[in-house]
Amino acid sequence: MTQLTNQTDGKTADLSRALPEGLTPEDMVDYYRRMITVRTTDERIWMMNRQGKVPIAASGQGHEAAQLGTLLAAEKDGNCFFFPYYRDLSLKMGVGLTPTQIMLSFMGKLGDPYSNARQFPLQGADLDHNIIQLSNVVAAGMTQSVGYALGCKMRGDDRVTLAYFGDGAASQGETHEAMNFAGVHKLPVIFICENNGYAISVPQRLQMAIGDVANRAEGYGFPGVIVDGLDLLASYEATREAIHHARREGPVLLEMKLERLMPHTTDDDDTRYRPKEEIEAVRQRDPVAAFGKFMLEQGYLTEEEQDEIRAQARRAINEATDAAEAAALPDASTLHQHVYAP
Repeated sequence: MTQLTNQTDGKTADLSRALPEGLTPEDMVDYYRRMITVRTTDERIWMMNRQGKVPIAASGQGHEAAQLGTLLAAEKDGNCFFFPYYRDLSLKMGVGLTPTQIMLSFMGKLGDPYSNARQFPLQGADLDHNIIQLSNVVAAGMTQSVGYALGCKMRGDDRVTLAYFGDGAASQGETHEAMNFAGVHKLPVIFICENNGYAISVPQRLQMAIGDVANRAEGYGFPGVIVDGLDLLASYEATREAIHHARREGPVLLEMKLERLMPHTTDDDDTRYRPKEEIEAVRQRDPVAAFGKFMLEQGYLTEEEQDEIRAQARRAINEATDAAEAAALPDASTLHQHVYAP
């Protein structure tokens, strides 16, 4: 079995290093731009909820580096398929959805690219970008992703499936079933646990008796790797190795250690279960700020160029918000379309 590298020691990421194999400064500028666009959009979605124009959202703030790092590795590979979960705005937007498409989905307007406003925001399928997320039920996509990976193996397709889930989903029976089946059949799938330490309001110490979700992989017969999910480059490197391993030898579990900077959803009040000091400390570990500092230190962008990227993102989300607010609601007469086969 390939020996995969443990990517973190639990400390704040050190980004001041040479670029990993396969990456260029142009890649870094591209992904910084994507990261800023995602964060700006996420902040706007939250604001629109407070105005009563977005019914619900699960913020991905704090998860951007992990999601975009895995996407970068998948894009460099060129033959991957994604089964994300409800907090994966960075992944879904990173593959190419526009701010307008995102706002249409969150506001339930005609033109939602996933379900045309028939489901929760960004739930359904985006097959143009190799994404399926049919439900926001915790761990629901795990067995689906394994089924997809099995189909690829049976067809002789060397595509690798990336399945994303939170630490709370790690305690669900479907996760056990998916990992056990994938291990038995050595399927080309990477399980990516975005561990922010909380299953809604329940801290990890109260939901499992182990310190690292990655330790569970041994029981299924495949590698488990702990990754600094606040570090885009570490996430990229770990995923690149995992893709190679999954294609040749079978599953890998990547545990992305990261932070949830916002409440669980727009309906949640995290001050009821997180001390003020903890929330303040978490915000000091913002991966967007860390990546911006890295770009400056490496000379990939100047402060002026970063300011312009942020300004462009604000202009884009302002235009997207206006377009979504002006868009029509779906015609109620189409509600039952695509439910049953003709």
